[in-house]
Amino acid sequence: MSRAFVNEDQAADQADQPVERKISEQPNYVTAQGLAQLQQRVGELNALHSELQAQGERADKQRLADTERDLRYFTARVQSAQVVAKASASDKVQIGSRVIFIDEHNQQHQVQLVGEDQAEAAKGLINWGSPLGRALLGAAPGDEVLWRRPAGDLSIEIVAIEPEV
Repeated sequence: MSRAFVNEDQAADQADQPVERKISEQPNYVTAQGLAQLQQRVGELNALHSELQAQGERADKQRLADTERDLRYFTARVQSAQVVAKASASDKVQIGSRVIFIDEHNQQHQVQLVGEDQAEAAKGLINWGSPLGRALLGAAPGDEVLWRRPAGDLSIEIVAIEPEV
């Protein structure tokens, strides 16, 4: 297409707009702590948005656009959140449960199943809808489950389940 047919002002405006955050199609199951974190994030974003708007023309337009995008995303996540009952049983893995398991190499691991927005693998917080989360969900101590991973399937054994604290 010839540059003669491109409205440069319109093209510049579109370049400043951040890409919308994709909202997952899986149910938004969250722990009570996960919902509190989402609500806190919305509060922080609202405060930042107000601060940026108060700056008027001096405001960083890209930062304002990014904040508005994130505010839409986290507001939608709070509205769609379905708080699950606190995991209190130790006989079956539920969202909120802490799970201790051993892999095929006899290495012990501990994770907690949480909602998508609360997940942080480095801290052992695993999305219930991830391949590991789905493998663990509903399992009982002593069960051997298959964790289907992109790097190859791994057989793991549930050692213990601790209720949510």
